[in-house]
Amino acid sequence: MTNGFAPYIVAAEVPSVTVYRELREASGLSPKTISAAAAGLPNTWYGVVVRHDGKPVGMGRVVGDGGCHFQVVDVCVRPEHQGHGLGKRIMEALTAELERQVPDSAYVSLIADGDARHLYTRFGFTETAPASVGMARAFTASRRSGS
Repeated sequence: MTNGFAPYIVAAEVPSVTVYRELREASGLSPKTISAAAAGLPNTWYGVVVRHDGKPVGMGRVVGDGGCHFQVVDVCVRPEHQGHGLGKRIMEALTAELERQVPDSAYVSLIADGDARHLYTRFGFTETAPASVGMARAFTASRRSGS
């Protein structure tokens, strides 16, 4: 796939802490601290980075325990590169690896923000409600410091 004269390259890799944080923030995902990113990224089961002219413009990761539970996370593309099918290419790479390696009994999940659910349904993901609903809890530094 090309934009102008430079192709987009999707490579199997885990982004660096700097790239991870920049891509999340540039694409509108919540920011992550350096320490959180440094602790989390080594736990990537499978990841991809999309480059244009050698510069990272998108990514996606799968995290999990390697056998029973997997979650697709961090699928994002810089706004100036959206609309070129890169989200689809990221998901193609992630789901292909999941299909190759995940045991039949594994549970693969994701949280779809906004219209991203339309992308994910193309890859076989379905809404779980009303049988189950996604839930979340935020943890903050103030909780640990007693503030």
